[in-house]
Amino acid sequence: MKATKLLLTLISLFTFSFNSFCQQFEVKGKITDTDGQPIPFVSVFIKGTTKGVSANVDGMYSIKVDRGVVSLTFTVVGFKSATHTVDVFDNITVNKTLQTEQYTLNSVVIKANGEDLAYKIVRNAIKNRKAYLEEIFAYNSDVYIKGMQKLVGAPKKFFGRDIQKTLNLDTNRNGILYLSESQSKFSYMKPDRIKEEMISSKISGRNNAFSFNKASDMRINFYENLLLANTGLSARSFVSPIADNAMFYYKYKLLGKSEENGLTVNKIEVIPRRKNDPVFRGVIYIADNTWRLMGTDVILTKDAGVNLIDTLNIAQHFIKIDKYYMPGNLKFQFNGNVFGFKFEGYFISFYSNYNINPKFEKGYFTSEILKITKAVNKKDSAYWANNRPIPLTDEERKDYIKKDSIALRMQSKPYLDSLEKANNNFTLGKMIVTSYSINDRYHKRSYTFDPLIQSAFYNTVEGFAVKYGVTYRKTYEDNRYVTIRPEVRYGFKNEIFTAKLSSYYYYDATKRAGLGVSFGNEIADLNNYGTMNLLSNSINTLLFERNFPKFYKKDFVSINTQRELATGLQAYVSLDYTKNHALTNTTLYKFRDYDDRAFTSNNPLNPTDDTPAFPTYQSTSITASLTYTIGQKYMTRPDAKIYTESKYPRLSLRYKKGFDGLLGGDTDYDLITFEAFQERIGLGLFGYTSFVVGAGKFLNNNKLFYPEFKHFRGNNAMFFPPNLRKFRFLDFYQYSTNEHYFEAHLEHNFSGFILNKIPVLRKLKLEEVIGFSYLSQPQKKNYTEYYFGIQRLVFGISYGFAFDNGKKVNQGIRVAYNF
Repeated sequence: MKATKLLLTLISLFTFSFNSFCQQFEVKGKITDTDGQPIPFVSVFIKGTTKGVSANVDGMYSIKVDRGVVSLTFTVVGFKSATHTVDVFDNITVNKTLQTEQYTLNSVVIKANGEDLAYKIVRNAIKNRKAYLEEIFAYNSDVYIKGMQKLVGAPKKFFGRDIQKTLNLDTNRNGILYLSESQSKFSYMKPDRIKEEMISSKISGRNNAFSFNKASDMRINFYENLLLANTGLSARSFVSPIADNAMFYYKYKLLGKSEENGLTVNKIEVIPRRKNDPVFRGVIYIADNTWRLMGTDVILTKDAGVNLIDTLNIAQHFIKIDKYYMPGNLKFQFNGNVFGFKFEGYFISFYSNYNINPKFEKGYFTSEILKITKAVNKKDSAYWANNRPIPLTDEERKDYIKKDSIALRMQSKPYLDSLEKANNNFTLGKMIVTSYSINDRYHKRSYTFDPLIQSAFYNTVEGFAVKYGVTYRKTYEDNRYVTIRPEVRYGFKNEIFTAKLSSYYYYDATKRAGLGVSFGNEIADLNNYGTMNLLSNSINTLLFERNFPKFYKKDFVSINTQRELATGLQAYVSLDYTKNHALTNTTLYKFRDYDDRAFTSNNPLNPTDDTPAFPTYQSTSITASLTYTIGQKYMTRPDAKIYTESKYPRLSLRYKKGFDGLLGGDTDYDLITFEAFQERIGLGLFGYTSFVVGAGKFLNNNKLFYPEFKHFRGNNAMFFPPNLRKFRFLDFYQYSTNEHYFEAHLEHNFSGFILNKIPVLRKLKLEEVIGFSYLSQPQKKNYTEYYFGIQRLVFGISYGFAFDNGKKVNQGIRVAYNF
């Protein structure tokens, strides 16, 4: 018995000693300069490893280490690296002061009118650029990303709403709008294969949300010639300071040299040669002899063509991994002012635990570039306290506490009821101008009533008319939802009343799958793509005596479904029954009568005769389509599958069959079409290109009527909503076909490449556009359009020419509006 007690005591003592030995302790502190000012985002690594953390914006850091003697290395661009060795046997505070890096020019002699020595250094860096770009075949690492945006000034009211209360700001209308953190495991292999698995995610005030932080979005490699393409910052890319053609865009100045860990590092200022070129300004650090980039601290401004923000600072620091240098941390810091809302913020990514050239198993890289599981946002505050590599600031900590407590309250029915009582208040402005909604957030449902201003319209078929609808939406778990929309329409001149009911159930977001059903009757456009909206047609008809759209009435039942069959492959099937009735003009009323104009009939094939374009008939048809995106990448979340923009075209194959005799159908035809298209193909400094190529043929056209023809997106109006597939001068209806066709559209946006060089115009940030459209079908074998113009945001103006078989048939101005 005594022996047993002794054995248990020894085991207990051993376990206690072992746990004490293996226990990790916290080393924390503040990093400052020699003036006592905090140094933000300093990298702190355990010497000889890639395990580390980063200081926050206030210079505070915290790192977990094992018991024993530990050496910590502190590094940041612009300061001398330092190492601090400490014997850790308990939690300990280690404050550190870093010396400003002294860059001297004592040994540099610059002759009068001679070239600055920075040019020689940069030329060597350019010469080695490609080798360093391609030297890493594969790697993986842990990546922590923090994003924070806050308002630092705002108007008291915006569209009548109190900004302080609406955005939950302080009395000075300052406060954090968005705060998020994420941890991921990121893997890369040449040439461009990536895979990321999110380990944890947290968004202030949104306990059930998933962060959209992506390590791939935080990648920037200054060894590439062009940077930040397709990021939304600008329509063009930005030229790297060490790009192959960088000397054409930059001037350089050597600010000094310093010694660091046996390396001589050159501090070089990069200066735009021209104020408005898409280039950076700031400082880069290049090592002698190896000519590697050691760090960057550069900015982009409005002069460089960035949108929405005033300045963007990009600071990157590299750490040595074996013989390579990899990013240690990367910071995007920005500020701006939009409509009186002054904002600032940052995104910072911190990289640790690098593994250079890992052995990935076969099939490791797939089309899935980011995976987020259900457990990602379930980590508690204790987890984050132990695993967060960048400490929270006091402001961020208070924001989490405040918004997380509000988020819990917001889930309660009393709170949501009080919120809805305020938001659902009825006003004439909502009912007439915007829309009136009744939201029930607790039960996740809403009713939205159309604005009255969009409900009244006029055309020569119905006269003055009204159309009104209400949309009901119910949301379920996993991003599933159902919508139900009843809609009625009545023409006061032709006295035709129509009503329809449409419903759609989106039942699987991970498979992009849904089922739709609709039935009733409606007044529809004879061109199934539509010509112009009801308001635009009302203006053209009443003010300019132009009745472009042509209408017919149809009674219908439609059932459709769609689903993803494989990554990038989407299938769609619909079964449709319609009974179609031709309509005629019932009024020729207009506000102004033009001597040289007259309304045309509602028969598009005979504009001077109102004889019906077709008899009343029935149609039963089935439509099936497959759409495939080449090289499609995607992100998966527990509640959705999110496609990213592909670098390759999208292909679409569609087949439609009309059945004679089925459900009383009077049609018999087979139409097959194919289309290839891609938008915003980046061409670097020269903007981007978009194209569409399509062809089709009626394999059988035994029995069909005009509504079943293949129609095209034409345009007869000066003002029109733009669409890549839209012709600018082609009649809406005359060249629809029941045989075969080929069409092509190409548009290039120079994104200010030309106008940006003109001093007066560059401030307007106009984008130059040129385009080409082509159509061939039995009645119009070689129809071509050419146009050129400028655009900005939602407006554009162009001048174009139309040729039919080489003969000019039209020309003029077109004004595009995209709202």
